[in-house]
Amino acid sequence: MASSAAVASVGASSGLSLSASRKSVRSASANAAALPFRSVSRRANAPARQARAVGAFSSEMHKSAKQVTEGFFGVNAVAKAAAAQGPKASRRPVRALVVCKTGNKTVVIGLAADSGCGKSTFMRRLTSVFGGAASPPKGGNPDSNTLISDTTTVICLDDYHSLDRNGRKREKVTALDPRAQNFDLMYEQVKALKEGKAVDKPIYNHVTGLLDPPERIESPDILVIEGLHPMYDDRVRDLLDFTVYLDISDEVKFAWKIQRDMAERGHSLESIKASIESRKPDFDAYIDPQKEKADIVIQVLPTQLIPDDNEGKVLRVRMIQKEGVEGFEPVYLYDEGSTISWIPCGRKLTCSYPGIKFFYGPDTYYGNEVSVLEMDGQFDKLEELIYVESHLSNTSSKFYGEITQQMLRHADFPGSNNGTGLFQTMVGLKIREAYEKLSKTEVAVTV
Repeated sequence: MASSAAVASVGASSGLSLSASRKSVRSASANAAALPFRSVSRRANAPARQARAVGAFSSEMHKSAKQVTEGFFGVNAVAKAAAAQGPKASRRPVRALVVCKTGNKTVVIGLAADSGCGKSTFMRRLTSVFGGAASPPKGGNPDSNTLISDTTTVICLDDYHSLDRNGRKREKVTALDPRAQNFDLMYEQVKALKEGKAVDKPIYNHVTGLLDPPERIESPDILVIEGLHPMYDDRVRDLLDFTVYLDISDEVKFAWKIQRDMAERGHSLESIKASIESRKPDFDAYIDPQKEKADIVIQVLPTQLIPDDNEGKVLRVRMIQKEGVEGFEPVYLYDEGSTISWIPCGRKLTCSYPGIKFFYGPDTYYGNEVSVLEMDGQFDKLEELIYVESHLSNTSSKFYGEITQQMLRHADFPGSNNGTGLFQTMVGLKIREAYEKLSKTEVAVTV
């Protein structure tokens, strides 16, 4: 078992500072005793997993992250498996829709974000946690927005537009305006799916801007509704078992849009600015306030490691976790309830300029008590994430190294080298745990 001196050396060599906050700080010796166990989720059936994890890793805690990773699940094997998956799946269907329902309760997840904020990538990470890649409906409309996997169905709330593109122009409203949404139908169909019933859901065709004939959707184990307004209507929000909001700051959103639209689409800087400004009033009025109601907010901000950075390539990402949510325990770093600043760069984590910095601590967010976990910077070697993972607790992983394995498996996804991919993966594990508790169904994983 690690000694107090060993734990103190970890803090000193990696730039750790810790101060007391909402909860009392444990002693250094208590931290040393608990550290090898923290990578295992604190669940009712955790002792067996803890025993396996500790037996395999307690003697390895102070070896290099690469050695630990390769020794446990094989970096090369995971990397090859990720490469073998090939290019990202098309959103266009080729065969008939089949959704299997294996549990006895449909769990409904709400994901809110503005357009172009990473919802599709998050969906791919989430469905991977449950097993199987997300794919489009089979045999139906080639312009369907729905995605399915072995246990999940993802519905895009654009399908509940009450006005097509021409109608919005005629009425002079944007797609963000609630007047352009059919919340009555949204509520009725989400409620029916939650109750195990099939629905005939409309399709908003993003190619033509028209409303296409509906498609048949069966009730899945996990239903994810993603889009602009999952938490806007009180009736719909009351149906949600867990809620997530992706909050991209104006600076980062602007940098991303410039990079995409100028470099890839040939748009002018003036047209990009005009597009952003035209959406902003409705975004501020109808979309942004939903983050107050979310259980978890993933906030993407400009880095603080590079003065006056305006490229948006290095990001500071915060995972804001609401306290007191039934069945949900926030992830924490080192010591629960303390305030910690940690620079892990050194012998066990390779960091090029501008480096990596983590922060953890309690805070308040729209009057709610929250725990905040923050990462600023990006990974040079993704396999070394195992070193960071070993210092996180309440991750809801089923085995030591699962977060690192998931990140390596999807290393080609956007954000896999920074906090966006890391925190999206953690949220996926939290949603899996919430599903298991609510449905009383165990999700099998492959180590």
